[in-house]
Amino acid sequence: MLPDTDIEYLIEAKMGDLLPSLKGWLVNTMVKKVKKMVPDYHLPQAVPFKQAVKRGQGHALKPVKVGRDDVAVLQYTGGTTGVAKGAMLTHGNLVANMLQVDACLAQLGDDGTPLLKQGHEIMIAPLPLYHIYAFTANCMCMMVNGNHNVLISNPRDIPGFVKELSKWQFSALLGLNTLFVALMDHPDFKNLDFSKLKVTNSGGTALVKATAERWHAITGCTVVEGYGLTETSPVASTNPYGNKARLGTVGMPAPGTLFKVVDDDGIEQPLGERGELCIKGPQVMKGYWQRPDATAEVLDTDGWFKSGDVAVIDPDGFVRIVDRKKDMIIVSGFNVYPNEIEDVVMAHPKVASCAAIGVPDEKSGEAVKLFVVARDSSLTADELKAFCKENFTGYKVPKQIVFRDALPMTPVGKILRRELRDIA
Repeated sequence: MLPDTDIEYLIEAKMGDLLPSLKGWLVNTMVKKVKKMVPDYHLPQAVPFKQAVKRGQGHALKPVKVGRDDVAVLQYTGGTTGVAKGAMLTHGNLVANMLQVDACLAQLGDDGTPLLKQGHEIMIAPLPLYHIYAFTANCMCMMVNGNHNVLISNPRDIPGFVKELSKWQFSALLGLNTLFVALMDHPDFKNLDFSKLKVTNSGGTALVKATAERWHAITGCTVVEGYGLTETSPVASTNPYGNKARLGTVGMPAPGTLFKVVDDDGIEQPLGERGELCIKGPQVMKGYWQRPDATAEVLDTDGWFKSGDVAVIDPDGFVRIVDRKKDMIIVSGFNVYPNEIEDVVMAHPKVASCAAIGVPDEKSGEAVKLFVVARDSSLTADELKAFCKENFTGYKVPKQIVFRDALPMTPVGKILRRELRDIA
């Protein structure tokens, strides 16, 4: 790929590079030869990381002057609905979002003291730090307020994850719906010490009601859902913690953030009406890297960012995300939102996970197709269809139900409906 890019330097980093020589060599050998986590590759033009550092020792530091409007990172979107784009996040965007998150974390408990005490909390970080959710909410935010981060290097290794959790009296955990389900399905999870757990934050994808209720029953901690995108650095709204949280919503806009919903013609809708969520605030990106066309599609001249999500703003300010606009299914002219289907189906005790998509249908234009991973092998399509008929109006009932061993996901744990549509 290198000849097709403008990359001038390639630096090769290995897991053991910053460890003492012998230990570093052992780690690199284990990772490559024993655990086979690194495939065979040949990069003769790459400069080893240690060598690059050694070369730099003889040079003087040349400070670079940067301001709030200068780009700090090119943060690539997940690409769950199309080609990934590089969001230009400025120093100002990131600093603003840290202040916004810090303000939200400063919520007082019932006794009038801060719920989370700066410098005293142990936060579990199970998401890869290249993802915006972990990069800011875990990595940078904990640097701002001095709390301790426990990095989980491979959250897909659930037994290893649970074993690591057993070593800590952790007070906060960030994750996604799929991660919470996987943890709760492990038999040893319920035996962990949850006495210090004050905050469980869900983001990245919709939180399913059945998951939240089950989590609270096991841990005694309420899962609170927030909302954000790569393009908003990422936090745009948060829920209060504890009994002030409202399940089924993503809370209220973060401090200094404005929300509105618009129809297909861009006309602002009244409170309580559905529409595309638009966001304005100091955390909104500068635009997409070298994509002026894509930038113009989502950012207007007044600084409003079109999220691509359908939402409802309740009269008291709480916000409900209905679904991705691109994922909406239109059955005989009626709008069907996959999140709604999945939320109900996940309440079935024999369902481990599921995803709903729209497929072409001669009579209704589109029909709902449901992919299911069963928790109990006795579950049948007829049983599930009967369950759906009890809980949905006719046009929302899945016409096709397919059982799978697993659903395609991003490395972070978002279910890839786009890939399921390609399969269908």
